[in-house]
Amino acid sequence: MNDRTALVTGANKGIGKHIARLLAAEGLTVYVGSRDRGLGQRAVEEIGEGAHLLVLDVTDPDGIAQAATQVDRLDVLVNNAGISPTLAPPADTSVEEFRRTYETNVFGVVAVTNAFLPALRRSPHPRIVNISSGTASLTWSTNPNPQFTPGNGGAAAYRSSKAALNALTVLYSQTLAEDGFKVNALAPGIRATDLNPLSAAAGNDPAEAARGALRLALLPDDAPTGGFFSWDGTPVPW
Repeated sequence: MNDRTALVTGANKGIGKHIARLLAAEGLTVYVGSRDRGLGQRAVEEIGEGAHLLVLDVTDPDGIAQAATQVDRLDVLVNNAGISPTLAPPADTSVEEFRRTYETNVFGVVAVTNAFLPALRRSPHPRIVNISSGTASLTWSTNPNPQFTPGNGGAAAYRSSKAALNALTVLYSQTLAEDGFKVNALAPGIRATDLNPLSAAAGNDPAEAARGALRLALLPDDAPTGGFFSWDGTPVPW
């Protein structure tokens, strides 16, 4: 063990649980953020030494504030919690579906990040990793790329929310750079998780994506900030 601490939101399953496991294996004390206490506790038990449950619903302002009081210092924040309730194009997506998606994927990230900034400022090497999506890249969405076939307007709520998250990544990186923060976004690739039916059928190992997040979480002080990177470390165009 070392004296570094990390918080991973949505860490009771999928990529988030793998990220928490890898951080714990590196010796960090890891807060497993989970809105469901039972599922979170099960993940903590599976991860083992170094893992601690932190009940945290990123759409609940009061719960976020309460969770923040339980963490005095934080070295790594991984904003992993996200939803994709519909794969529909924009014309077939209701405003309510957009709102629901943005509530978790955008507003939740802002709420959690801002609530835990005081704890992050107590770290000598604060790191924020935002789990985005390659499908949020406007360049990749309109040009050939290594992750998906471009030109499809599906999953509009999810993809646009992650594009907004990318913008926040840049803005946070610019405003926090003087304080030593490294703020970057990760495109994990499509993984076998329950994010949506396409992901569930993908068959691609979520642990592989988690290793990309681990790399960004442990960046040295001379590393970049405000970047967008694929799971394998290669840059992704905005």
